Amino acid sequence: MATPIKEWSKLEVRAVVRFLFSKGTKPSEIHKQIAETYGEGAMSRSRVYQWCTWFGEGRTSLGDEPKSGRPKTLTNEENTTRVDELIRCDRRMKIREIAILQDTTS
Repeated sequence: MATPIKEWSKLEVRAVVRFLFSKGTKPSEIHKQIAETYGEGAMSRSRVYQWCTWFGEGRTSLGDEPKSGRPKTLTNEENTTRVDELIRCDRRMKIREIAILQDTTS
């Protein structure tokens, strides 16, 4: 039995899925081989099926697609200073209250 690969990236595992899928390997077998080689946590069975579907539809990119909507965080000197000031004024202020105050002052 081969030694499992301990350090890997998502792109590496996706490339393996693409390679095996292009050779006609079934998604269940792809998942089995990935689990044996990279470990159970590398990619779930449902995610292997999803990537096989995308590759079957003509997708060639291995990277994540850009996400729409508001970014999850925005960190800059101005925001950090403002939040620090709010906390110093009222140390019992809740995160939700800080977020509301930040939205109204931006």
